[in-house]
Amino acid sequence: MKKLFTLLMFVSLVSCNMNSNKTEDTNDATITAADATYNIVKEESSLVWTGREVSTSSHYGTINFTSGQFEIADGLISQGEFLVDMTSINVQDMTGGSKERLEGHLRSDDFFSVESFPTAHLYISSSEVISNGKWMVNGFLTIKDISHPVLFEMANTEDGWNANLVFDRSKYNVKFRSGTFFENLGDKLIYDDIELKINLKTS
Repeated sequence: MKKLFTLLMFVSLVSCNMNSNKTEDTNDATITAADATYNIVKEESSLVWTGREVSTSSHYGTINFTSGQFEIADGLISQGEFLVDMTSINVQDMTGGSKERLEGHLRSDDFFSVESFPTAHLYISSSEVISNGKWMVNGFLTIKDISHPVLFEMANTEDGWNANLVFDRSKYNVKFRSGTFFENLGDKLIYDDIELKINLKTS
């Protein structure tokens, strides 16, 4: 399994390090957004994570938003803040005992230490226009009280606000079977990059 997750936020996802981040284009047609403050409808919004192992296997699931809002001013996403409930980590590609064991492992100190750090945080600081209804967004992702810059695309579509973000879990001290911290893992290696696919419904 690749490594999780965080939200966070928002959580996406782009590497948490601006020198090594990755972005994934949003594919839906974009639409103009008016200057306003947008509050997310957390029950209708979604954050899907994917983690991958060197063996080509992967796991995926969801994490719930606690809250979120962002502001568009003069045509730019000028600021925003999203909180993600790390205790809500859910594995969707497994069932039964295997699902419960993996969810417990992801919540443990091997991964995201959710008992000590129950919330992940994404702060948007600025953006640049890519095209009508699409922006390159700058911000900071905080997981386990560790913050790193992120860069990702965000688009306004008929289906809501979409973003794809990739973060490097090793930068947040998530070490389990990481090639950044351990050598000679072979087919036990879990990649550091965690992919986040985000869809926001707003009011």
